[in-house]
Amino acid sequence: MVSFRREKFVPYGGPDGGDGGNGGDVIITADPAITDLRGYRRKKIYRAANGAAGRGKKQHGQQGGDLILTVPVGTMVSYSLLVGADALVADLNEPGQQVVVARGGQGGLGNTHFTSSINQAPRIALKGRKGEQHSLILELRLIADIGIIGYPNAGKSTLLAAASAARPKIASYPFTTREPVLGVVEVGPSSAVMAEIPGLIDGAHLGRGLGHDFLRHIVRTRILIHLIDGSSTTLIEDMMRVNMELTLFDSALAQKTQLVAVNKIDLPQVRSRLEAIRQEFNLVGINVYYLSAAIGEGVPELITEAVRVLGTMPDKTTVGAMATPKKIFRPVTKKSEVRVYKEGELFVVESPEMERVILKGGAVGAGVPYQLRRQMSKLGVTRALEQAGVKPGDRVRCGDMEWEWD
Repeated sequence: MVSFRREKFVPYGGPDGGDGGNGGDVIITADPAITDLRGYRRKKIYRAANGAAGRGKKQHGQQGGDLILTVPVGTMVSYSLLVGADALVADLNEPGQQVVVARGGQGGLGNTHFTSSINQAPRIALKGRKGEQHSLILELRLIADIGIIGYPNAGKSTLLAAASAARPKIASYPFTTREPVLGVVEVGPSSAVMAEIPGLIDGAHLGRGLGHDFLRHIVRTRILIHLIDGSSTTLIEDMMRVNMELTLFDSALAQKTQLVAVNKIDLPQVRSRLEAIRQEFNLVGINVYYLSAAIGEGVPELITEAVRVLGTMPDKTTVGAMATPKKIFRPVTKKSEVRVYKEGELFVVESPEMERVILKGGAVGAGVPYQLRRQMSKLGVTRALEQAGVKPGDRVRCGDMEWEWD
């Protein structure tokens, strides 16, 4: 605000323009009460509050309120226009963890900041700086202790329902489950979070069959239960194909501990060839658990072993977390932000700082030309214009201001 105090019985009141308020920040925080990102499909543009304008009597504008967006724990925030490590803003893998994704703009300065012994009636103020604007990608990767993987219709949903209180959709056709489902399993005083990863098919690492949507949730699991359909005629081949998809998607997934289990041993055709199946896995040196998730046979033994193995694993807070890259600041030579070019006979100045200048009464008001020249000299605009060949009488434009050079 450009303002002057004018009150009865207050001689020489002087400038009293207040500053503008800063804009609010946009903050993303991990909230355990939020379970998915569906809300961000409907609304995609978010703005924090603007700062209020300054007023006379040195009244500063109100600060803009921050906008806090809540996401599930396990959400990764990335810049959509960057790739690689530079794109990652934060990996919110802890409850309450938050990150500022767009900082608010800086409030402008009232004319009280431009007073001096030789300029006691400044008619200049500064506009505020714009806030940051970013396009972001929010990606949820579930944080679970145990992940159940396997071909479609292997019985993953049935196993999760038998081992926990979760109630996933169960049917006799493939891809019954369209998104990962979580459940809690308990063994004595210990408990663990189990996630059913929907069916993986050949080419899942290329995104086939919603492969990328499913595979990314395996990254944070600590151990895997590889469930194999016992009615299949190619059990070992099925297991190898699923493991190949994991490796092609992320080579680190191949290093995760796996417990292999053959399901549906209650079926007559599986029970009749159970001994042949045991010999087949023994020949390749794989320890296998045999169970029927439908009737609960063998499920307690598998879950007990899974929880036991979890106890030997590193602390879960260190698993699956991706470190946000640290910003390294190196001193660089300050570049001039002033650019001058001609449009016909008009000299055009591009200077972000100069364009923030507000002139009370225009560029020809009382005392304004002197104050304007002072700011131009301080910001390097005068020198840039002289190097561009400006002469007295030429017209100069900067932002919304246009005046005659003298």
